[in-house]
Amino acid sequence: MLSEDLTGVTVREAGPEDAVCGVTPRWVALPETVEEVSALMRACADRDLAVVPVGGGTKLHWGPPPERLDVLLDLCCMNEIVEHAAGDLVVRAQAGVTMDALAAALAGSGQELALDVPFTEGTTIGGTLAAAVAGPRAFRYGTARDLLIGITVVLPDGTVARSGGKVVKNVAGYDLGKLFTGSFGTLGVIAEATFRLHPLPADRRWIVAVIEPPQVSERGPCQVSELAAMLASAQEEPSAVELDWPHGQGPIWMTVLVEGAAAEERARALAERMGEPVTGVRDEPPPQWGLIADDDLLAEVRFPPAALTEVLDAVHYSGFSLRGSAVTGRIWLELWGEEDEEKVSGAVDALRDRLEPCGARLVVHATPYESVQRWGRVGALPLMRRVKERFDPGRRMSPGRFVGGI
Repeated sequence: MLSEDLTGVTVREAGPEDAVCGVTPRWVALPETVEEVSALMRACADRDLAVVPVGGGTKLHWGPPPERLDVLLDLCCMNEIVEHAAGDLVVRAQAGVTMDALAAALAGSGQELALDVPFTEGTTIGGTLAAAVAGPRAFRYGTARDLLIGITVVLPDGTVARSGGKVVKNVAGYDLGKLFTGSFGTLGVIAEATFRLHPLPADRRWIVAVIEPPQVSERGPCQVSELAAMLASAQEEPSAVELDWPHGQGPIWMTVLVEGAAAEERARALAERMGEPVTGVRDEPPPQWGLIADDDLLAEVRFPPAALTEVLDAVHYSGFSLRGSAVTGRIWLELWGEEDEEKVSGAVDALRDRLEPCGARLVVHATPYESVQRWGRVGALPLMRRVKERFDPGRRMSPGRFVGGI
């Protein structure tokens, strides 16, 4: 039995609305401090209870169902910005702070955490780190892993460990920030995070271009790839180069963000270099900028930027809509239309077979179908298993939710 008397943490009985991919926990725990998370994890370790951490719940349907689930550890009450050192461009916040709330708080000081989370409202700091999601401006500012300078985590046995920031306490030499970013709750609980900030840009302009679809060709890069290569090294220093290709058919929309001093002049100079495909320079982003419309079935492709032509050729007429960066080698794929399980599984397998020869890797983050192969080949799986064994030998943290059943 898990109760508030044992841990000092608010605990309630779980219901169907608390299910993770169809698996309903026995209890939902609502800690408010790092110390309460630690007490809860100790109690769970003593009773061999399986735990799945959750923030805003926006990505709780990502990944396979947990092998077992006793406690859903809800971090919604850990929603305080602990410290904002505006002069140092640093912020430390609890994992349950939403990205929207953090942005609003930092804006008052003319600063921002330069992560454009491509999902709905309610996304939290902890969830952003655990899923390692990146938005359009990762090209200029880096991903969550790059902007993270300190982290506080609670390990499965209740140990509190800190890495980076003002206090350094590594565990056996591990860089906890990099290790826990993208771990999907399988190593422990992210409790607090410290980030490097940037000043809010003085101005922003978006260049919109419409490009005819690439043709499968051995003659060289398509126009999209040629433009992407030029933009990646342009002296006007764009912050993002995003593609939007509905249904993998018809014209491709390319949107380029220029921000900072003299954004208008730099954007117009860059638009002139881009030439005929440009339809205009705007002071507002297009409606689809940086958003994922539907993640019921969502895949991510990471690839060497030089392989953009081959990636576009593979996606062409594959049944997927494409959205993402042309210059960082990271795109999202959404399945469009009504398809049955067999067709979806076949489409994923066929697309993966076409992508892997050019060095691309496709991961299916969300799917309602069990037969869909989520991960593909993972060369680092033996190392990942050893890390899992080191941190969670009892397999109590989100068991089975990550690659290879980790």
